[in-house]
Amino acid sequence: MQSQDVAPRHPRSASRPAAGVEQAEAALVEHYPRLVRIAYLVLPPGLGRSRRVLTAHSLTQRALPRGRSAASAIPAQSHGDDGDPGYAYLRRQVLRTALEAGRAAKRGPWPRRAALPPLLPQVWGLRLFPRSGGADELALDQRLASLPAPARAAYVLRGLERLPDAVVRQVLASAGVADPGAALRQADRLPARHALLESPEFDPCSLQARPTDLLRRRQHTRAALAAAAALAVCGALVALPGGGWGPDGAAAPAYAQNPAAEAALDPGRLTRAAPAAWRTSARLDFSVWPARGDLTGDASLLRRALAVWARPGGAVRVSATPGTASGGPAGPPQLLYAGTVDAARVVILYDGLRIVRYAEPQDSAAGAALDFARVDGASGPEASAVVLDRSDGNVRYLTAPWVRTAAQRDLLKPTSAALDLGLSDGVTGPLAGTARQTGACTSWRVLRLTGDGGSQLLSDLGELVPARLTTGRPAAPHGAASAAGLRAWAPFACSLGAVRGQGVRSVNAWRFAEQPLPGAGGTATWVCTRTETWRGAGPRVLAQVRVPGGTYGAVAARAEDVPACGARDPHVLAGVLWKSKAGTWYLLAAGDADTASVTATGGISATATGPLLAARAKQGAQAQLKGTLEGGGTLEALH
Repeated sequence: MQSQDVAPRHPRSASRPAAGVEQAEAALVEHYPRLVRIAYLVLPPGLGRSRRVLTAHSLTQRALPRGRSAASAIPAQSHGDDGDPGYAYLRRQVLRTALEAGRAAKRGPWPRRAALPPLLPQVWGLRLFPRSGGADELALDQRLASLPAPARAAYVLRGLERLPDAVVRQVLASAGVADPGAALRQADRLPARHALLESPEFDPCSLQARPTDLLRRRQHTRAALAAAAALAVCGALVALPGGGWGPDGAAAPAYAQNPAAEAALDPGRLTRAAPAAWRTSARLDFSVWPARGDLTGDASLLRRALAVWARPGGAVRVSATPGTASGGPAGPPQLLYAGTVDAARVVILYDGLRIVRYAEPQDSAAGAALDFARVDGASGPEASAVVLDRSDGNVRYLTAPWVRTAAQRDLLKPTSAALDLGLSDGVTGPLAGTARQTGACTSWRVLRLTGDGGSQLLSDLGELVPARLTTGRPAAPHGAASAAGLRAWAPFACSLGAVRGQGVRSVNAWRFAEQPLPGAGGTATWVCTRTETWRGAGPRVLAQVRVPGGTYGAVAARAEDVPACGARDPHVLAGVLWKSKAGTWYLLAAGDADTASVTATGGISATATGPLLAARAKQGAQAQLKGTLEGGGTLEALH
């Protein structure tokens, strides 16, 4: 049974040194990533992502009091937030210096130290920046950039540190903000998207590295004649129209030249499947997709796509699903698509492990994007569609050659008719995307594909490859496109939003129990949804219950990295507190059909024979559930 208590997130040291510098040192070691994140978010966005990263680390490392005699600088208590005084001191110092950097950048003509590049740490030959997030993180970053530094600091203290406004005022005042109240009012202009502050987009401790201008560095060791020739080549590239859309376009300078690397970058060596290869192949996967699109013969476009894949420049937006390597191809990849979609030129490539999507605007030399998705072992329904383009909240898919029709369905309306999307050279018409829900979940549109193997449902979860939806027992799941499958998924469709961007391969919904409710309250339906990922690790399991009169299922328990409700361990047990129409609270618990008994201990003591338990309880009661299986064995409950 799940119980959730929301409390302010105030970092606290596991062990408290006696006082002074030792206390601050312990807090710095324990909470270094959080302090650096605070500095990164408050620093002026105009510094650029790479310099903000190094400056954030520098400010945090300089936050310790100087000298052993500086112990008196650390107060005995923190500013009203019940945290570690050492941590509170460091946070104040980091905020103070980050705010000074914002003020120093506007002063002149002589810059102060805070406006200068950090002395330490220094990184030579590499540019470091956090991993790119999604559209929501980008929008939040842009809105934060529009705020003055004190307002950014107020937003971060509210959202990342979970501090109440009274404490935020104290912390800002101690960090040198003249008008903390004005900073809080300015921070109110931004929506409270505080969970996004934990995103990798704002994590300066988990970084991507890209080379600097390696070509220019190598010129220093060459002879004068070779250096002059290199400069002439660079001058010719700069003089190209459109900002340098040369042979490699938005790619970074070349840093490795060997026969294998050159073969992988040669558009003439791209592999292409025969149009009818899938009809005689022993398996149906991405390797038998033919090359489609109106630009499959555009060697310049294909060369740019391959070059950017091998070495994306700093201006290229790169994204990858969890567990997906973003390195260059090991050899010539397979071409799946090259064509014009809406206002972009798009290239889809496949290297046997990953789907790679390269996109560039038609009318601009800037804004190239590179997306990676892991698809190893995909076959049949899992290799039926790839996202081709997202525009104006709609999604277009490139479908497998064995797909004959494509349609749109709303999972929340299982009896409504499917809307035909049409297919043109394997490309679907626009399907309304499943954007992040900001209010009530009123629809969840999915893609229904029909081919020789029947119909399948696929759901867009914000990645290149849509996730397959199935129903049935974990040992033998089947497609959810049937009328029964649609009815099974309807109450639980909105729970799919919790696994967006997790590298999802498939999601199975299994109705493992039906439970008569006390007091003639009808019958509750228990469903377990298990999310499998392409990388194998990180499966997510939700136990949900739907009671009569409820439109949607309610999450009773959740777990991650557990075998429950899966093919290896097809058993599940969960519980929830439920209030009857008469106002009486009950503990409801249910296991799958192989459960011999269920026992509740702790705040509620009860035992039932069989997979179902219903016991009177008090509001807010806590209980531990345990079950036994037919033939022996213990069944642990999801929490």
